[in-house]
Amino acid sequence: MKQTWNPGTMLSPLPPALIASGDMTSPNVMTAAWTGIICSDPVITYVSIRPSRYSHELISKSKEFTINVPTWKIASEVDTVGVKTGRNFNKFASTGLTPEPCTKISAPQIKECPISMECKVLEIRPFGTHDMFLAEVVAVNVDEQYIDTNGALDLEKAGLLAYAHGFYYTLGRKIGKFGFSVEKKQKTLELSTPLPQKEEVLETTTNKDEETKEIKRFSDLKVVVKKNKFSKENTEKKFQKLKSKQEDTTPSRKPNSTTPKNKFSKEKAENKFQKLKFEQENTSPTRRPNSATPKNKFSKNSTFTPKEERPTSTSRSSQKFSQKTNKRTNYTETTYKKKSDGSFKRNKLTSKGKEYGKK
Repeated sequence: MKQTWNPGTMLSPLPPALIASGDMTSPNVMTAAWTGIICSDPVITYVSIRPSRYSHELISKSKEFTINVPTWKIASEVDTVGVKTGRNFNKFASTGLTPEPCTKISAPQIKECPISMECKVLEIRPFGTHDMFLAEVVAVNVDEQYIDTNGALDLEKAGLLAYAHGFYYTLGRKIGKFGFSVEKKQKTLELSTPLPQKEEVLETTTNKDEETKEIKRFSDLKVVVKKNKFSKENTEKKFQKLKSKQEDTTPSRKPNSTTPKNKFSKEKAENKFQKLKFEQENTSPTRRPNSATPKNKFSKNSTFTPKEERPTSTSRSSQKFSQKTNKRTNYTETTYKKKSDGSFKRNKLTSKGKEYGKK
């Protein structure tokens, strides 16, 4: 939620411009943020100055002045010439700023500023605390080091200074140009082959996985080359890296007590296989275990008995049955004989009636 304040000078940021006046014999400079552009054609600008200032007196007489755009490197000098008067103080000599002659007016320009606008006063309008000097821009002087190869002014390299409600700031990075939000996107081509040597590489930015190069051809077409992360070179590098890791490691190294044992190790599996093989060769599945010991059909002490020598089982599965009556045909009859102590002795009989167990 916004609050409503009294009227104030809250328009920001503004350039803390250096307003140079006088001539080359007696130059003067002051700092003024109340400046800007009124018209584009013809180029009309303005600067508002208090009537009590020394620069107000000089500009009113000569009707000429220059607007110099400063950088952050001379921020201290910009502040100094804005708080001290030039009536009895040589600001250029004390701050180290350099006055230079202009091409169309007698007022000086400042060498340390990348842009200097030569202005001729058209009208002076009083507005309360300040008088506004309406002026026409008759020439603009630009430092050559901020002009690119296309002849355009690149002010991002200059590091311009800004003023906002009593404080100085530097400008941030460039995020776009006028109309960038509605202009058509430039065509881009993705190439996997190297570019010809005739093309000029403007800027290269390298990341972990891709390398992007902006190429300027003779036309306006920009070619963006992306490095393929699955290329042959990257694959070979990864293979060599993995190979070196495998050579450095020692698989036969005995693990420490703190490290867990690998239950799927090759040596352990071979030992287990040999142990099972030995047990299978030396065990007897027909050996009856003792009641005190658990059943172990692969015991080492058991002996193997051939199938022919094993006793016949009397279980139901081994008994013979008749297909008609479904009754056992090899049934053996038994008789019981009473002993003298009153107990009974069981005697097995064959089908012929002979008793077994008698001597």
